[in-house]
Amino acid sequence: MSERASKGWWAIAVVPVLAGAALSAIGARQGIVVVSASEREGYEAEDHFPGAAALYAVPDDAAPAHGTTGTVAPPPEPVTATAFDPGEATVTPALPFVTRASALDRGRALECLTAAIYYEAASEPDDGERAVAQVVLNRVRHPAFPATVCGVVYQGSEKHGCQFSFACDGSMARARSRTGWARAMRVAAEALAGQVYAPMGLATHYHTYAVTPAWNRAMVMTDAVGAHFFHRWKGYWGTAAAFRRPYAGGEPVPGPHAPVVEPALSPTRITVAAVTVPAEPVTPAMSVQPAHADSGAALVPLQDARLPESAVLDRWKDSGKPLR
Repeated sequence: MSERASKGWWAIAVVPVLAGAALSAIGARQGIVVVSASEREGYEAEDHFPGAAALYAVPDDAAPAHGTTGTVAPPPEPVTATAFDPGEATVTPALPFVTRASALDRGRALECLTAAIYYEAASEPDDGERAVAQVVLNRVRHPAFPATVCGVVYQGSEKHGCQFSFACDGSMARARSRTGWARAMRVAAEALAGQVYAPMGLATHYHTYAVTPAWNRAMVMTDAVGAHFFHRWKGYWGTAAAFRRPYAGGEPVPGPHAPVVEPALSPTRITVAAVTVPAEPVTPAMSVQPAHADSGAALVPLQDARLPESAVLDRWKDSGKPLR
């Protein structure tokens, strides 16, 4: 068998394996109810893409590919974190997202969540859009991420390190589909009103089947929907106890954040060595000759600075006054 033929055979053999986890997960979820309190078995991160993860691996510090979330380091775990760990294979539905927000915050949150759903999953079925919405709202309630919807969606855009790729890759410059945007807004409104996509569990990350980010080694796969694999953190930060932070309100303006301008470097200070200038010699008073002792004195006496008295006759003093 030639080298080219052997490579082609290997690719044909690997492709079904790569899709196996997604197809099995999707096939096992027939007739899913959007809101459910039941728990399901999850998928370990090591169980998908068997034998070929390195082929599509993306390093942690790489910019997120389209349809891929970024990742941030979780905060230190509480001392009592292990007491809340239900096990790595458990899928726990998130709690409904309920908040008492102002009309302005509600409008901005709806705009930002709609954008995330549209640009990340417009080609997905409704469940795919619900899954992305659930990831965003899960992040809002997790202490590793901002406590607002717009803050989560556009996190990192001020430094071109977007957590959601669409905010940095130019996707927002393209014209939007009116029907696609309306569908995304409907899903966003349902999620903000408290609807939970239970199969997603407490997932905070996802990526397309075309790549395997390096961060998924620290994740537990909760579900596969459409072209995306969804993950939660292992350990305490992937449990319900970690998702207790209340919604902060004060939504920023929808859209990528203003870039952070690094302070300009201060000009270099040049230190000049002090130069000692010798003082001019001063002639002692006793050495001044009598002929020069009065040098600098005025040649004529100073005149009185007062004005002289008027010489106008009395009969002319009232001249210029108006006649009566």
